[in-house]
Amino acid sequence: MFSHIMLGANNIDESKTFYDAILGTLGYAPGTIDPKGRCFYMSESGIFALSVPIDGQPAGHGNGSTIGFNVTGPEQGDAWHAAGLANGGTDCEDAPGIRSGGDMGDMYLAYLRDPAGNKICALCRL
Repeated sequence: MFSHIMLGANNIDESKTFYDAILGTLGYAPGTIDPKGRCFYMSESGIFALSVPIDGQPAGHGNGSTIGFNVTGPEQGDAWHAAGLANGGTDCEDAPGIRSGGDMGDMYLAYLRDPAGNKICALCRL
């Protein structure tokens, strides 16, 4: 469904350090900086990217927005969460763990805010 997701970042180096750490726990290579200073993480299923906003205004999070990353299970999700906290992320929502998804079934969820305040999530359907 998606070709790519790009998030605003106020400091590309700080955000790259954060995303290199959490995406590294999921098996992805460190991001690549292009000539325009944007950072790209390439995969077979799509592209995740970071950019300083082109309008010159500060990057900020979208209230009510969340970007979710697939994890293989709670252990990988816990490693993702710990890597985020150790690299400039902040905890948000409930503690990482298994939650009932009602009709969607049980799932593991872990939430973080990245250095620019964007809310991200690790998710595994159980």
